[in-house]
Amino acid sequence: MANMSLKKNEMPSQAPDIRNKNFSEVALGYTEEQAIDEAKRCLNCKNKPCVGGCPVNIYIPDFIARVAQGDFEGAYEIISKSSSLPAVCGRVCPQETQCESKCVRGIKGEPVAIGRLERFVAD
Repeated sequence: MANMSLKKNEMPSQAPDIRNKNFSEVALGYTEEQAIDEAKRCLNCKNKPCVGGCPVNIYIPDFIARVAQGDFEGAYEIISKSSSLPAVCGRVCPQETQCESKCVRGIKGEPVAIGRLERFVAD
């Protein structure tokens, strides 16, 4: 069943009193359940505007559909056809001004967290 929430799933992060004592990443990444729930927010639009916003033309709806099904290996295979650095892109690519800015869900609410899902798949 589709997730019709207008808000993205929050990214878990280290508490301030823990992260001020280490050099680990602050953002911890999605759990499997969070990734599947976020992927189910994708509307799989007919025209797929998010793909046009991606500089490397990752077929975003396909990889998100695989995540929604729990097929993380299949999602990785789709991403790796276009990108050899999904773990890096999932962390540093400015998705909010590229693919996520084209997401239809962003018209009324927050767009699908494409970058967070890419990071999850790569991790």
